[in-house]
Amino acid sequence: SFCEPALDAFTPQDMERLVHGWGLPVEERAHGQLFLTVPAKRLLDALVQDCRRQGCALHCQTDVHDVVPLPDGAGFEVGTSQGLWRCRRLVLALGSPAWPQCGATGSGFRLAQALGHRLVEHAPALAPFRMAPGWLDDNLAGISLPVRIGLPQAGLSPSLAADPVWQDDLLFTHDGISGPASLKASLFWRPGQEVALDFLPGSDLAALLDGPGQGKQTPRGLLRRLLPQRLVDALLPPETAGRKIAELSRAARQQICARIHDFRTVPAGLAGLKKAEACRGGVDTRQVDPYSLQSTVRENLWIVGELLDVTGLLGGYNLHWAWASGMAAGRALALFAGK
Repeated sequence: SFCEPALDAFTPQDMERLVHGWGLPVEERAHGQLFLTVPAKRLLDALVQDCRRQGCALHCQTDVHDVVPLPDGAGFEVGTSQGLWRCRRLVLALGSPAWPQCGATGSGFRLAQALGHRLVEHAPALAPFRMAPGWLDDNLAGISLPVRIGLPQAGLSPSLAADPVWQDDLLFTHDGISGPASLKASLFWRPGQEVALDFLPGSDLAALLDGPGQGKQTPRGLLRRLLPQRLVDALLPPETAGRKIAELSRAARQQICARIHDFRTVPAGLAGLKKAEACRGGVDTRQVDPYSLQSTVRENLWIVGELLDVTGLLGGYNLHWAWASGMAAGRALALFAGK
């Protein structure tokens, strides 16, 4: 509910109109996601030009060391690598420590905490799963395929299904699994929790095994037409993989189906912040006004984006939260400026 006011006030359609206003073409792809059809630098240039038209001064390659509140709510003194800056009002829009290759750090959390805000413990989100060596087969790296992935007995909030499930592409890596399906599940996974994988979503392997004319086939021969050979060999029990289907007991067939449709494993953990697309945790939202994104514990301070304890699913949701929360803060600041 904290996110609703900002998201209602700045919708994906609003963002699309803004991008079109900059003369940038957009196309819709799978799952309703919108992408530019021109290089990302065009968007960067449009943003910079728009900022400068509005009178903004941009100071790149500038480190912020600390923020000190001035007496009587007169604003802030900001210590930077370019010297001391003074401001009447301040917005913290520093993101999270996820994806440090892009320059992300934990400085925003440090500054917010120093200014009196509680922090919800942060952790990688939308990150690949790491698996224990030999969990399935170390020779599967590079294989990609559509799967259904779930978290049985997840015990999540009432707003989500009891056993949440996502269907998307999975990628085997040298030390685990990644890809959109895995990243989505990782957002809700907790250490020690089991993950369930269906490698043939939408198919009924039991019916295929029992189908007419299949008795002389082997499970390996049947499945290699549906799945990558290396994966088939890793999943099938060796004692049944090469036997004729007609020779298999009902229990053996059920075991094969379980390996394909309901493969259970407990990940060793998540890849760290360096490989995470977002970060869970951050500034406690109970100390921020949901309509203006203004701090309720520090006068003349606003906090936006991933610095807050707000994390969205894979698919552009975290980007849009950054835009929507930033717009909410900008509109509030414009009122103070008399615009």
